[in-house]
Amino acid sequence: MMTAAREHHTVPLSVLLKRELANERVEKPEILYGQACQSKKGEDFTLLKTECQRIVGDGVTTYSVFGLFDGHNGSAAAIYTKENLLNNVIAAMPSDLNRDEWVAALPRALVAGFVKTDKEFQQRARTSGTTVTFAVIEGLVITVASVGDSRCILESAEGDLYYLSEDHRLECNEEERERITASGGEVGRLNTGGGAEIGPLRCWPGGLCLSRSIGDVDVGEYIVPVPYVKQIKLSTGGGRLIISSDGVWDALSEEVALDCCRGMPVEAAAAQIVKEAVQVKGLRDDTTCIVIDIVPPEKPAAPLPPPKKLGRGVFKSMFRKKSPEYSSQIDKEYLEPDVVEELFEEGSAMLSERLDTKYPICKMFKLFKCAVCQVEIKPDEGFSIHVGSSDYGKLHPWDGPFLCSSCQEKKEAMEGKKTTRR
Repeated sequence: MMTAAREHHTVPLSVLLKRELANERVEKPEILYGQACQSKKGEDFTLLKTECQRIVGDGVTTYSVFGLFDGHNGSAAAIYTKENLLNNVIAAMPSDLNRDEWVAALPRALVAGFVKTDKEFQQRARTSGTTVTFAVIEGLVITVASVGDSRCILESAEGDLYYLSEDHRLECNEEERERITASGGEVGRLNTGGGAEIGPLRCWPGGLCLSRSIGDVDVGEYIVPVPYVKQIKLSTGGGRLIISSDGVWDALSEEVALDCCRGMPVEAAAAQIVKEAVQVKGLRDDTTCIVIDIVPPEKPAAPLPPPKKLGRGVFKSMFRKKSPEYSSQIDKEYLEPDVVEELFEEGSAMLSERLDTKYPICKMFKLFKCAVCQVEIKPDEGFSIHVGSSDYGKLHPWDGPFLCSSCQEKKEAMEGKKTTRR
């Protein structure tokens, strides 16, 4: 059993200073990126933005955004999402958050931004759709939101592989198949007549192979825009991100994609991955790749040790320099492990679960603003996000966040339910 004295150990000042110095050195790693594409249909689009500015107190901080939009049935949805998604995500974030709060609130804002973008595009009555893989890098924290079958992977400096997205192909996702049929959709293969079925599993009507996307108004509301979101914090060694459309992943495994470009600069790496994919299966689809290196600044040279000073008696004993073994033991005991940390992961398609406020950012959603589209709503016109959920009976009518009437209708349609007034 741990003793009381052990529980109340204080961290040595030298260790605290080391932590602060380490954090300062890696607070803003260098972001290097490159992209490559071989086009078949012209429906893949990318967003590459570094040095996006955000005001924090009296200063300004920056973050980077990388997006891949693989359109289908035309390019309209991919283009619209590329041009509007980031603004919709940022609009869902309060303006008075510090850095840690901003990072913690980002997964919920991504959900709101995806749903708002989908809602606005569908109002244009265009029939195209798009997958989205959207990565936000703030310091060493990477947050990835995805719908569809483009993928994002990370190789850490330690050589470990991390999957930061989730495939929403009906063929390989049983949970999504069950969700769609429960919401009123049908899942099956293309029937060529006489009972013969060919090809991958699809949603009907529409025949889409995916269960989540932005757009696709002609397929049905059970094809939802609610993204899978994963957030990790890199070790101080950094790492390499690869974001690619299915034209790459249908041909290459994640390990092959990483191995074929290891040691190459980012532009050459992206081109090599695309080249390898096309060599394996030919140019059957738009084949796009983004490679991003997160490179921490070089560690400064170790300072020279201070000159030795003479001392006598008790003073010599009191201020004697501790042995390297002693210092190493203290460091190991108190310094935080320098490994990749998984901070957040959620893939539910239910907005009541994704926009809930059970997390530290209590001021994430404003009481009289729609949590999705940010329009002002009157106190008697909002719908609690929890309407229809299993916990609704335990909640108060004023428990938010709230949706406007049109976003509530969209939520109910995505869940295969009738709209119910709060």
